[in-house]
Amino acid sequence: MTAPDIDLAAAKLRRQLADRLTAAGWLRSPQWRAAVEDIPRHEFVPRFYAETDRPGLTTWTPVTKALAGVDEWLRLIYADETLITQFDGQELDWSSPQPISNAHPTSSSTLPALVVRMLEDLDVNDNTTVLEIGTGTGYSTALLCHRVGAIRVTSVETDPDVAARARGALAHCGYRPRLLTRDGLAGAPEGAPYDRTIATMGVRSIPPAWVKQTRPGGLILSTLRGWMRSLGLVRLTVGDDNHARGRFLSGDPSFMIARQQDAPESLGMIPGPDEGNTRTTPHGPALLNMPDSGFVAQLAMPNARYFAMPADNSTMNTYVLDATNDAFAVLSPSDNDGWVVRQGGPTRLWDDVEKALALWHAADSPGPTEFGVTVTPGSQHVWLGSPDGPSWRLPTDL
Repeated sequence: MTAPDIDLAAAKLRRQLADRLTAAGWLRSPQWRAAVEDIPRHEFVPRFYAETDRPGLTTWTPVTKALAGVDEWLRLIYADETLITQFDGQELDWSSPQPISNAHPTSSSTLPALVVRMLEDLDVNDNTTVLEIGTGTGYSTALLCHRVGAIRVTSVETDPDVAARARGALAHCGYRPRLLTRDGLAGAPEGAPYDRTIATMGVRSIPPAWVKQTRPGGLILSTLRGWMRSLGLVRLTVGDDNHARGRFLSGDPSFMIARQQDAPESLGMIPGPDEGNTRTTPHGPALLNMPDSGFVAQLAMPNARYFAMPADNSTMNTYVLDATNDAFAVLSPSDNDGWVVRQGGPTRLWDDVEKALALWHAADSPGPTEFGVTVTPGSQHVWLGSPDGPSWRLPTDL
């Protein structure tokens, strides 16, 4: 297939992608639809890794035009899928690419549905200035340039190799926004104040620089997350005096966490069998995997992670560990189909979860859209119902 043939085939696939995103309700405005139809995603992700279903093991398979063939290559690029472009912060060897497993994706082209949903939620007009945190492949940057003009777009990428590829792809498409290579958590004072700030990575709390660099009345759109799971997408309106407030939006979008805020490699010390105090509990570890109760549990213990490990041939224990202070909770099934929890350390993790669940149940167990976030120079917290309702602090000592 010649280059003109590829361009024609890609244009058709972009129109089909726009149709699917419109039918799903993610793509709502003609301006963003035009951007999706015009921006060639294959220029930004000419080679990538696609997730392959294998029982019990997450594996990514390399995809290039030569390996997959042009038709399949284009089909995958214009599917509504996330395409992985980096693992463990390391450059990939494309001279002889092999399937990858047991690795941690650190850069990607996010699935288009999430990208356009966030761009629609950003509520821009033709004259909006935008700060994008996390250039990545540059695809979402190109969409922004198409919509508001490259002169109004500033994008920050922490990885110099990723930034260089994005810069080249954007230039190939005729766009030259301000691209900066630095820690995205520090923002970009060069173009401040911005009308909008959008982050294409997850953060544990909102960096103060983003608030300072967004004008009063402007919006910040970012996903918040803990070390167990994503909390969701929050849209904040910036007020005076470096304050911001807003609510979580619908859905459960998730981005890779900012590298600077990723969890430590060590899970922490696994407690011995005689450590801690034991009691019964009505709440087993399954709640950690459920969308709404897992959200509440993450708020209650923002620094915790968990894993299951066999206790004997028939029993699995779930360990909840906080590596920042060595607090722990070990959940074990009891003889009467209930649960036993053993806790130790300076905080009682499962006690905190149960208190949060009680407050949540008292409010009729709402979904994340009933939660909001308040950011001040001194603290940040997530609240339930209203800013003066029950609240949980976000970790800001990062």
